[in-house]
Amino acid sequence: MAEDALDGPVPEAGTRGQRVLDVLDKAITIQSPLVRKNIARARQRNPEATPAEVIRNLERMYVSALAGTGAAVGGAAAAPGVGTGVALALSAGEVLSSLQLSALFALSVAEVHGVRMDEVERRRTIVMGIMLGGSGSATITKVAERTGQHWGRQVVAKVPIETLRQINKVLGKHFITKYGTKQGIIVLGRAAPFGIGAVIGGGANAALASLAVRASRRAFGPPPPSWP
Repeated sequence: MAEDALDGPVPEAGTRGQRVLDVLDKAITIQSPLVRKNIARARQRNPEATPAEVIRNLERMYVSALAGTGAAVGGAAAAPGVGTGVALALSAGEVLSSLQLSALFALSVAEVHGVRMDEVERRRTIVMGIMLGGSGSATITKVAERTGQHWGRQVVAKVPIETLRQINKVLGKHFITKYGTKQGIIVLGRAAPFGIGAVIGGGANAALASLAVRASRRAFGPPPPSWP
């Protein structure tokens, strides 16, 4: 049990869940100022690239970076002579990197689509909704009481902040359960014998990235035909 100064004893699971959301918020805060730099990087080879081409580059960059990070940590964690405690510590540190990359990807795609988010609640909705995939979009449209395609445009840009807070509260619970469970399995998998850990880490991260890519396409729909 953990102690809370105001509310008394707090279940350990609840404390861990809040830590997951704190790490997510930290990732969003760190990556938000880097969105335009990330888009510029995706346009580097072709300054005349269309929004659709830039989004494809962002998707490739994201999947490659997340898979590479998972494989590198998996290989290091499973190297001969590395204890289980060190292996788990390395993998836990990589979870923050995964969240940072995912937040950067989601916010970059939103920016290309012209969805501007000054409030942190809107950024939370975008990032959690995309990372949760189909369950995230279902939750957002249900709580917002809106139907139609492309919730990233219709809901996040138009729904009042109070409604977004309600949405994010529900999304947060799903995020802790779904993402926390997946990451727990991946972290333990990276501590497997040398070579196997790298394969598990890279493959699992690539699968998570592909899920986010598909969710972002559903969230925003077709890219705009030209830059504003």
